[in-house]
Amino acid sequence: MENEVSLRVEFETDVATLRRKAGQWLRLRREKLGLSQRDLARLVNIEYYTFISQIEAGRGRVPSDRLIFWARALEIDPREFAITLMQFYDPHTHRLIFQENNELID
Repeated sequence: MENEVSLRVEFETDVATLRRKAGQWLRLRREKLGLSQRDLARLVNIEYYTFISQIEAGRGRVPSDRLIFWARALEIDPREFAITLMQFYDPHTHRLIFQENNELID
């Protein structure tokens, strides 16, 4: 998958920073596809496009029960999409599951 934003998320514990990074990644992908926030809201069946704006600004997150719809709308493999967002939304779990070496994290 092409990475517009570095997906090697530094191990960051600041939730606000990580959500902003996730929002930036989502916005860049949406824009690359030529979609407006309204277009994306329609594709993921969200009534208010302002919810897209909130997520892209880091003030919200993609609901886990909607990941597959977002992945399809953004033309990303659903598993890759979920793994990528996990880096931002739940970095501790992501690191534990996907770390490159077998050392446990303190």
